[in-house]
Amino acid sequence: MKIVKIARAGQSAEGFLEGERVHLVGGWHDAAPEDAPFTLTRHAEAAWPALRQASTQSVALDEVSLAVPLDPGARLLCVGMNYRDHLGEIKRDEAENPVIFTRFAETLSAHGEPIQRPRASQHFDFEGEIAVVIGKGGRHIPLETALDHVSGYTCFMDGSLRDYQRHSLTAGKNFHRSGAMGPWIVAASAMGQGDITLRTRLNDAQVQSSHSGLMIFGIAESIAYISRWIALRPGDVIATGTPGGVGSRREPPLWMKPGDRIEVEVGGVGVLANPVVDEA
Repeated sequence: MKIVKIARAGQSAEGFLEGERVHLVGGWHDAAPEDAPFTLTRHAEAAWPALRQASTQSVALDEVSLAVPLDPGARLLCVGMNYRDHLGEIKRDEAENPVIFTRFAETLSAHGEPIQRPRASQHFDFEGEIAVVIGKGGRHIPLETALDHVSGYTCFMDGSLRDYQRHSLTAGKNFHRSGAMGPWIVAASAMGQGDITLRTRLNDAQVQSSHSGLMIFGIAESIAYISRWIALRPGDVIATGTPGGVGSRREPPLWMKPGDRIEVEVGGVGVLANPVVDEA
C-alpha cells in the first residue's frame, strides 16, 4: 500500500494511491498542505486496510499535486554520518552512538517541486537517504522489536549548505526549501526482508549508490536509541543517513545549481525528483 498527501486549488487531502487514482480518507481540507493533517501516518500500518475500505471518494493523480507526506505535528529526526564510506570521505571517526540532528518541515519540498539554492551560499550539496515513518510510538523501545514501530518508508533528500554547516549544523541543514521528501509512503510490509537499495542521481548521472545493510547504525538501532531520550510518536520521521559520494568531497566539488535535477531512488519505494532553482 502507498499513502499520499495531495493538494488541489487551495485544498488538501490524503489517501491511498492505487494505480493512477487516490482513494481519499476524510475528504478535502480548506488548508495548505503544510497545515493540513496527515492522519494516516498517525495510525499503525495494520489499521490502513480498514481505512482504505472505508473510502468512498477518489480522484485522478494527474488532477492533483503531491505534497510532502508529513503530518504538521510530526518531528523530523536525521541520523548523521551513518555510512562508513561517507565517514571515510569526510575523514571522521566512527561514533559510539548515532549522531542525531533535526530538520524543520518548512525546509522540505514535495516531489516535483523545486528545491532552492539559498541566496546565502552556493555550497549546496546533495544527500540521498532512506527515511522511515513511525506508526507506533513509544519510549525505551527494545532493539528487538523496534522495526515493529515502523509503518512505512519514503525517499529523502537532505540538501545541505556545507559552509554554514561548518559553524552551525542546524543552519546548514535547515535553509528554506533546501530538502525534499516523498513522493509517497510505502507500507513497511511491502518492502520485503532484504536490504533496501539507495541511489542518488544528479542530472541523470549516478552520484551515490548503497543499501541499508551498509549503515553503521541500522534502522532498529536508531529507533531504539532515539526512544531512550524522547517518546517517539506516530507520524514522526527518521532519515537514516547518507552514503559516500557527496558533492563537497569531490575534486572539484560538485555543487547543485539552478537548472539541475536531483533524484533519490529507494528500492521498493520509487523516485523522489526535484528541479533546483535559486532562491528568489
